[in-house]
Formats: sequence, structure tokens, C-alpha cells
Amino acid sequence: MTTTITAPETSPRPGPSPRRRVPALLRNSWRGLTNMRTALVLLFLLALAAIPGALLPQRSLNAQKVDKYIADRPTLGHWMDRLQLFGVFSSSWFTAVYVLLFVSLVGCIVPRVFDHYRALRTPPVAVPRNLSRLPHHFATTVETSPAEVIGTARGRLRGWRVIQRTGTREGELTLSAEKGYFREFGNLVFHLSLVGLLVAFAVGKLFGYEGNVVVVADNGPGFCTTSPAVFDSFRAGNVNDGTGLAPMCVRVKDFRADYLPNGQAEMFTANISYQSGKDLTSGTWRDTTIQVNHPLRVAGDRVYLQGHGYAPTFTVTYPNGQTRTETVQWLPEDTATFLSSGVMRFDPPGGMFGTEEERRKHQIAIEGLFAPTALLHGTLLTSSYPAMNDPAVAIDIYRGETGLDTGRAQSLFALDPEMVKQGRLAKEQRVNLRPGESATLADGTKVTFDGAKQFANMQVSHDPAQDWVLVFAVTMMAGLLVSLLLKRRRVWMRAYPEVTGDDERRTVVEMGGLARTDQAGWGGEFDRLRSSVLGDSTPSGTQNGEQ
Repeated sequence: MTTTITAPETSPRPGPSPRRRVPALLRNSWRGLTNMRTALVLLFLLALAAIPGALLPQRSLNAQKVDKYIADRPTLGHWMDRLQLFGVFSSSWFTAVYVLLFVSLVGCIVPRVFDHYRALRTPPVAVPRNLSRLPHHFATTVETSPAEVIGTARGRLRGWRVIQRTGTREGELTLSAEKGYFREFGNLVFHLSLVGLLVAFAVGKLFGYEGNVVVVADNGPGFCTTSPAVFDSFRAGNVNDGTGLAPMCVRVKDFRADYLPNGQAEMFTANISYQSGKDLTSGTWRDTTIQVNHPLRVAGDRVYLQGHGYAPTFTVTYPNGQTRTETVQWLPEDTATFLSSGVMRFDPPGGMFGTEEERRKHQIAIEGLFAPTALLHGTLLTSSYPAMNDPAVAIDIYRGETGLDTGRAQSLFALDPEMVKQGRLAKEQRVNLRPGESATLADGTKVTFDGAKQFANMQVSHDPAQDWVLVFAVTMMAGLLVSLLLKRRRVWMRAYPEVTGDDERRTVVEMGGLARTDQAGWGGEFDRLRSSVLGDSTPSGTQNGEQ
């Protein structure tokens, strides 16, 4: 009888259930994110993502320049705006890279901290069985006993972590020594400081604020940080609404710009008076001097001197003898010679005209150029030097509606072209003037150029994490230097007695060394250490495994 045995059918092995796939996916994703290679890639991406922020205009710094950039490139500019390229450092994709880098660094560093702590508590490893296989090896025989050899070595290895053990042979003693734990400590300090630096930057962006204001020098009106409306431009942190500013008042007593003979600016210096804290109630003004990169630090804020320009002064004398005087900053068109352009608008004094409509039709506007050191090409005015050596203006004088009563926003440095186009603002005269000179209009109104004052562009900045940025930057550099300069190295010794044919007892000593991470320079240090521990003259000694 024949028996046929049929193998049981094997069903395919079932895969992991959906409940197990999710934890495995999360675990693998976390391991990939917290890999040091991933952190380096994210750091490179963060640097790469910051490039558009340096090359393209940013809305937080100059919204008008961004609008002009988009207007010049309607299609490309629109898509760039949708990609948040004009607000790189507050964009969602830059924030995502920033957060991922932070999480990756934390995930990489925390386990290494615990590993380093365990390494500090772990004694040096035992002596290898075959020391001659190490890159640096030395063997010799001495007259002293193994205990004396090991005792001498322990005394010479100060600063090393040393442990003595008993060997496998009779009377054998071994010594394990290790040094350079601060290399890993410096590496950890560097990465922890990098994390702290990222946190400090984030805190500064979240809770800080920054405002820019133009202040006319020569004891001009100055400004007080009562609200963001005081500033010409103001940028608050993501969780800061601009309220709760540190109260402070500043006015510029005088301003001095130093130039090289070729016109290049050398230094800006402003003598200022300020009030803060109790000074605001007592009326006390304190004097100090600020320069570029030497700000005023008060009440947690810093007042920087960023630049300067010129503010021409004009006086309009009306036919009835009443006057209006204004000093307004003009925009430097040429930063080399400070040829500046700007506008002034004058409203007639009350009571001169019977109706409001008539009053609006007799507003005066001045538009033109200011040269601190005048250079004329015929009637064309330009500037030859940035210092105010020979000031002059080339202006157009308009009469009509300047747009002061329309409620529409206007440029501080240009007239509304629609007013001119519609004929509501008509040009009456074009003239070049020096300080003290005047131009008289058809109705007897006289426009006088009185000269110019300098203005200072000041920035009030508040960053609650600025001190921590400095601390983390210093510790990061210190940790990097320690990790680069120190080397992790190990030294082992084995000493055991040897009986010769003449019944003389001698001690065989073997010594080996190993640099764990970098062998550069370790050979010379090993030789000096061996010479210090065992001495130089040993007739039966062998070095580096050579017989």
C-alpha cells in the first residue's frame, strides 16, 4: 500500500496590522529626524532659505520698495509674493525649517548628553590582550617590581582617569588611563548653545519691537515712545501688539558727520538729551553721545544712530504780513553727495480768505532738490560733496490744492501727480535759491529759503533675549574650540614579573596608546609620556611593534 503525504498549504505571512504600522512609522520618522545628518541638512536648508531674505526687499523693512518691485514685474512679482519671498523670515516655510531644525537638534543632543554622563561614570576599559597591535606600542624590561612600575605611572599620569587592575598572570598588574573627555563636552556645549541661540532669536522676534523715526537736530522737537504712531515705521513681534512700550523721550541737540576727502562717511555722532523712568515726572533731561554701533541703552531699549540727511527750512510770507515756516526732511537721492529731493506744503493762515474753498485754492507747495555743496551746470543744480559747505535749492513753487484736506495718503517726498494733472495745483515759478534768498509770486507772496538743518535717522529697538544671544554665541565658540583642540586618547600598561636563566627577577612592561578620534600629533605625545613613565634608556625595549 502506497501512502501519499501532501504538504500543507502555506498561507502568506500576514503583514503588520494598521495599529502597529502607525507607531512604527512615527518611530522611524522620529529616528530619521533626530539623526545628526538630518540636522546638518536642515541647517544647510535654513541658510539657503535665508538667501532670498538678503537679496529681495522685505515688507518688514521697506514696504514701498516691495510694492515697486511687484509693480515692475506684475506676473513674476505676484507669484513671488504668493510664495512669501517678500517676508522670508516670517513665512510659513522658513518657520517650518526653523522648527524642524530645533526639534532635530534637541533630539540629537539629549541622548548624547546622557551617553556622555554614563561615559564619565564608566571606568576606563581594561587593557587589551595584545598591546602590540595598537598604533603606538612600547615594550621593555626593568629592574623594579610591577607594583613600583604601576605606582610610578599613576603618579606621572596626573589629570588622567586611571584605574588599576590585577592581570591574569601571577603578579601581573595592569593600568588603564583615559583623557580628553572635555572634547565631547565641548561638542555638546557647542550644540546646546546652538539650540539656545535659536531659542533666543525666536524669543527676540516674538516679544521684541523695532521703530524708526527721523529727528531734526539742533534741539528739534524730538520724540517720545508713547505709541507706535510716533515712529515713521514700526515693526512689532508676533505676540507684541505695540502697546506697553518703555516710556522714553529723546531729542537731538546737534549732529556731526565726519567725511573723508573723497566724500565717504567716516563717522556719525549725535549729542542727545533723553528722559526715562522718573525723569519723565521730574522733567530731568540727561545728556549723552551716541555714534554708529554705540547706542544709548536705557529701560531695556537701545537707541541706534543709523544715518542722517538734510531738512531744508522755508518761510512763506503772505501779502498781509503773516508767515508760515516749516523744516521738513528731504530724501537723499545720491548717497555719495547727498543731493536730496523733497516737498513742502503750506496752508494759508486762518481768516485770509472768506471761504474754505478759496483757502484751499491758495495753498503753497514747494518741490525740488537740495544740494549741501552746490555745483551748477548752467541752471541745473547738483551737489559735489556731502557736507553742508555751500547749500542751495532748485525748486518749483506751486499754488492751488496740495491735497492736505482730501484725506488721501500722500508721499512725504513728492506731490500728488493727480492734483497737477487735473490743474488743481499749478506751477507758478521755478528758481534756484541760496540761504536768505527769496522768490516773489504774482500776488506778492514771498518764499524764502532760510537754510537747512541736519536730521538723524534713529532706531529704537527692544530685544529681551539680546543678552542671551551674546552668552550663547560666546559659549558656542568656546565649545567649538574645545572640541577642535582636545583629543580623546587612551593609554594602557601591563607589568608582570619574568624569571631569567640566572634566577634574576625582572619586570616586563608593555605600554600601548590609542587616540580615539584623531591621531594627529598623538605619536609625539605618546613618546613623551612613555619617556616620562619608563625612561629613555632601555636596552631591550621595542617600539611600535618592531622587533
